[in-house]
Amino acid sequence: MIYVLPVTVRGVGLVTDFLKGLVIGIGAIAPGVSGGTLAILLGVYEEITEALAHIFTDFKKKVFKYAPMALGIVLGVLAFSRVIHYLFENFEIPVKFLFIGLMVGTFPSLKKQSNKQGFRYRYLIICILTLVVTLLLSNLEGSAVRTVSHARTGLLYTALYGAIVGLGTLLPGISTSFILMYLGVYSVLLEGLSSLDLSVLIPAGIGAVLSILAFAKIINLLFQKAYGYTYYAIFGFTIGSVFSIFPGIGWSWLYLLCVLLLVIGCVFSYRLSSYEQGKK
Repeated sequence: MIYVLPVTVRGVGLVTDFLKGLVIGIGAIAPGVSGGTLAILLGVYEEITEALAHIFTDFKKKVFKYAPMALGIVLGVLAFSRVIHYLFENFEIPVKFLFIGLMVGTFPSLKKQSNKQGFRYRYLIICILTLVVTLLLSNLEGSAVRTVSHARTGLLYTALYGAIVGLGTLLPGISTSFILMYLGVYSVLLEGLSSLDLSVLIPAGIGAVLSILAFAKIINLLFQKAYGYTYYAIFGFTIGSVFSIFPGIGWSWLYLLCVLLLVIGCVFSYRLSSYEQGKK
């Protein structure tokens, strides 16, 4: 019998924390998706940003507590970069329907969390604004694949690309792939990560870490000063993500499979997000 050490994050087992990190890391590099959105789905977004914003407070305790999730994020980016690229190249529509279901299933819990400190109708303004911004960015994504400039290389540029990956890991509704495609470096960076090229891994890793720490402080401050506005902004980003990756609908056996994946994803994320919220 194999025993798993009871290292937990809010009472969750080590393996579960690792898998959550894995999902977040995959979301950071998946086209049209963001790691931040999936962190919300898993019920750990606010906790992660707060921990990162005060990373040097009880540093050793945080290292032991979040090591499984951090390892999962790193492996999600490195080990699945080629897999994600393959899936979106060959099974784009079914995968997108699955992601849509996963995001839609979190809406009830996200709405409840957004209203935790009360509801104001003015919160809807920021929600609509962030939704519109997400849709505008997604419209640009269609032209991004055509904007294939010669990829700039070098330590500083690679660190910048890593910072963009960090941005997509943390901010909901921001698709890292869109920005990297627009810069013409998406395939280049994925190749470097999947092949464990140290000339890419080291500067990109440094850029990602610095980006995550910087934005975590900003987001944590927003939670403290404007909780309702911040969560409704996140809500808008999440809703916009659904519309931005929606591939349309057709009439074939493929779309029947897609609808099935959407329902499965929706039910799964609804139960998971409700379970996570019930523990808080």
